[in-house]
Amino acid sequence: MSMEEGYGPTWDSDDEYDNFIRKMNPPRIVIDNDSSAEATIVRVDSANEYGILLEVIQVLIDLNLVIGKAYITSDGGWFMDVFNVTDKEGKKLKDKATIAQIEDYIKKSLGADSRYVPSRRRSVGVAAAADHTVIELTGTDRPGLLSEVSAVLASLKCNVVSAEIWTHNTRAAAVMQVTDEDTGFAVTDTERLHRIKERLSYLLRGGNLSRGAMAAVSSGTATTHTERRLHQMMLDDGDCDQLHRRPPDQSQRPNVTVRNWNDKDYSVVTIRCRDRPKLLFDTVCTLTDLHYVVFHANIDAKDNQAYQKLCEIYTDALLKEFYVRHVNGSPMHTETERLRVIQCLEAAIERRVSEGVKLELCTNDKVGLLSEVTRIFRENSLTVTRAEVSTRGRMAVNTFYVRGSAGEAVDQKTIDSIRQAIGQNIQVKGQLEPPEQQKKESPTWFLFANLFRPRSLYSFGLFMR
Repeated sequence: MSMEEGYGPTWDSDDEYDNFIRKMNPPRIVIDNDSSAEATIVRVDSANEYGILLEVIQVLIDLNLVIGKAYITSDGGWFMDVFNVTDKEGKKLKDKATIAQIEDYIKKSLGADSRYVPSRRRSVGVAAAADHTVIELTGTDRPGLLSEVSAVLASLKCNVVSAEIWTHNTRAAAVMQVTDEDTGFAVTDTERLHRIKERLSYLLRGGNLSRGAMAAVSSGTATTHTERRLHQMMLDDGDCDQLHRRPPDQSQRPNVTVRNWNDKDYSVVTIRCRDRPKLLFDTVCTLTDLHYVVFHANIDAKDNQAYQKLCEIYTDALLKEFYVRHVNGSPMHTETERLRVIQCLEAAIERRVSEGVKLELCTNDKVGLLSEVTRIFRENSLTVTRAEVSTRGRMAVNTFYVRGSAGEAVDQKTIDSIRQAIGQNIQVKGQLEPPEQQKKESPTWFLFANLFRPRSLYSFGLFMR
């Protein structure tokens, strides 16, 4: 999928009748804070159309809400959802502003004019800015890649204002927003944009043309939700093709099976895995991008286990159940199709499983900060498996998930060394793991890090003017 396709609408329709129906039947949202003692209940009724479930879930996760239970049905032309949501601490919503935002954002996302506004934003309530340049990167990962990419951007006088980086199955994907170091706005010069793309493409290839690498650069407004775009990029890049890889803890491995309910022409996709935030978004996002429609669903996560059943009869209140068909109206007919869905769902779940210690850095923003921080990580033999970079005013708020270069635990000595170089404003979230007697070996532990001393980027010809 090209960058232009990825940042366009998910479905195409200018049908005046559809717009008329939507205007005559605007979405109805009810926020109920009284019926449940444990959660706030969000009810959504709307005219039904392809992708609408993902839109609603996207709004809820962008508001940092956790979906504990949900009931979904879309028989005929009407769509009805019920979500039990809490904040990140598992508590009911008490903030009136947040409650009001839920109703407002869902109405905007599903309203009659939503097709003509960028609803797939990075964060709800924040319009996608036109004053930055969007860079998309995918390719084979290798030691030190994130550090090298950051250094190249710094050398080209590009300041990274936000970025999200995922790694999975030896593949890497990133969506970055950068500005011109001198002006603070988007890079608009065509020749300079071409030079940025050329050097990043050369860096991603690393002299190896056997596996694809992609660097796309666009100046303007990004309308696709960043996390959804990352799913699309990694799906197109084929990160789900390697089923032989298993995480070190087998309990973390998702279990996905597919069968058909022939009497009702539904396919049953059953997922069992450890629950975590945004799991529902990841699975529904993948099903939508694979062109499957969720007709019914019942979701309930308890005891830190999530069970998702796509298109199955009620059998247990602890199951997540989705009734789905392809957009052409048929269930899955072939074993190849079923295997493809299994692979893609497993990959979608695993992409966000963070290996390693979570480090949070909140410091004054400056040009080249990401390059400096990732260089320090590399020099301390740390591997970054996932990263989120953002700028809030004059502050940089960055989150990194790191492990040792060979998969070993990060010890206190390494953290002390990093703090000495960066400062005490880098915080460890969660407990440091005890040292292991043997280093584990897995391709994903080598992603976005450097096992060796830094190589000169001049060898790539990246700093030539």
